Amino acid sequence: MKSILQLIPFVTRYKKLVGINVFFNVLMVFFNLVSIPMLIPFLQVLLGQEIPPTIKPEWQWTISTLTQQFYFELGQLIEKHGKERALIYVCVLMVSIFFFKNLFRYLSLYFITPMRTGIIRDLRKQLFEKSLNLPLSYFSEERKGDLMSRFSADVQEVEWSILNMIEIMVREPLMIIGSLGLMLYLSPSLTLFVLLLLVFATLVIGGVGRSLKKESAATQSQIGFVSSLIEEALGGVRVIKAFNAEKYQFNKFGKANNDLRNLTNQVIRRRDMASPITEFLGILIVCILIWYGFKQVQIHRVNPLIGISEAGFLAFIYAFFTVIDPAKSLSTSSFNVKKGAAALERINFILDAPELIVDKENAAPLSIFKEKIEYSNVGFYYREQDKMILKNINLTIPKGKVVALVGASGSGKSTMADLLPRFYDVTEGEIRIDGLNIKDIRLKNLRNMMGIVTQEAVLFNDTIYNNIVFGLENKSENEVIAAAKAANAHDFIENTEGGYQTNIGDRGMKLSGGQRQRLTIARALLKNPEILILDEATSALDSESEKLVQAALTVLMKNRTALVIAHRLSTVQHADEIIVLRAGEIIERGTHEYLYNAHGEYRKLVELQGLS
Repeated sequence: MKSILQLIPFVTRYKKLVGINVFFNVLMVFFNLVSIPMLIPFLQVLLGQEIPPTIKPEWQWTISTLTQQFYFELGQLIEKHGKERALIYVCVLMVSIFFFKNLFRYLSLYFITPMRTGIIRDLRKQLFEKSLNLPLSYFSEERKGDLMSRFSADVQEVEWSILNMIEIMVREPLMIIGSLGLMLYLSPSLTLFVLLLLVFATLVIGGVGRSLKKESAATQSQIGFVSSLIEEALGGVRVIKAFNAEKYQFNKFGKANNDLRNLTNQVIRRRDMASPITEFLGILIVCILIWYGFKQVQIHRVNPLIGISEAGFLAFIYAFFTVIDPAKSLSTSSFNVKKGAAALERINFILDAPELIVDKENAAPLSIFKEKIEYSNVGFYYREQDKMILKNINLTIPKGKVVALVGASGSGKSTMADLLPRFYDVTEGEIRIDGLNIKDIRLKNLRNMMGIVTQEAVLFNDTIYNNIVFGLENKSENEVIAAAKAANAHDFIENTEGGYQTNIGDRGMKLSGGQRQRLTIARALLKNPEILILDEATSALDSESEKLVQAALTVLMKNRTALVIAHRLSTVQHADEIIVLRAGEIIERGTHEYLYNAHGEYRKLVELQGLS
């Protein structure tokens, strides 16, 4: 229930549409309820019964007065034109009532549709914004396919279950209350009898639906797992083929897919049980009602002051069926709401996730880097139960200097670089820029000062031009071309079919590795950052591509402060300072010549790569 209440802020944005929907629902219910007492004189005329004589009543807003007025007008009509003409008039009146009833029903749905689609749009938007604001650590612990499932399958489930309930929560209760009121007016004893039967039916239906929410949650989770397997298989199809692992993947996916089918069967069967049970209980109640009503009709024939007339009983039956349909909708919706609540809880798992990397209340709008970057006694671990990734890191990077981080895999190089733009926050110590703790700088300003080129060239399924200007505003075409030329990318761009407007496909797969990397360098050059973070930007390239990329990086690093993570030590021999890391600690530091002559860890790394 708590998760469903979180939809209220979304609904209140559309309160005008909700108000219009309620207005037309009230009108629809009114015309539907008016049609019930209209049946009595209609049936009396049809069955050849005498219309009770009445005199024109004094006007009052009571059911009794309205009934007497209608009988008076009907009696006058029969007296002047005969029963056949009166029946025609009554039929026309009935048709008109049902026309307006269905017109207002359509209008209520017409105005509620923008609310439903709007809430889903807003929910997806908030999910997407929240996802982009979550720390990197969140995504390292969650399956991408499962997260995508929450954007699609879970959001869709919310629309078709919970929002459908919003649609009927006004109309159906009004219909039930109004119909029960008319039934009570027609026969209090029959109504009491029906209510006792309905309470019994409600208890039976409630017992069937108690476990649906738990089963639905398991199903939605399994959908996420299957989506993850699909996403991983499509992303690693080359490796799957290379290792002849198709059968292994088929079996793994087949088991997960079969488990999903079994879970879905359970949920659908339990959900579909609602309608048959409701219908069976409804016909059971009707049969008992007919038996009991027949006895009341017999009593009325003996004494017209008690019991109920034939026409009145038929109208009562019609009113009862008017109750059954909305009651059936509400019971089915209660099943669907349990299913939708499970989906909404999975969505709220993202929406309620803490945003650990946020601006302080009085964060400074620092935008100019003047002096130095300092790592002061920095320690870091991802989770409290994990071992320390970085320990007691002390490092100063003066403005305009290039500092390289080297060491074996897992030594903490990338983590150390990720702490600078606050992809993660330090666990111990602090990082300062010009003496100011980076936690005290606005995130947007902090990251605006930095440009990042990673080992994996991250590009988007868009044009070359849009990938270069990604996230940047007010950049001219000449500036884009100049950045591409500086990154040694302009020539190959011009040779593509559409030039700068060429679409590069998913993750830039239409380009070679070297071409993709040069585009990311062009993007960094266009941003013109004061601080550069280069995370093994050439390690995945062949020699020819590396040469072109390295030339572009040289242009990029000119007159800039750079933190360079290097796998190939030949690329950092001219760095102002080289930091050697092992198991998260700095064990050596100095220039290439100094470290090489020190015969320590760095020299071993150099010799392993055949350098001197």
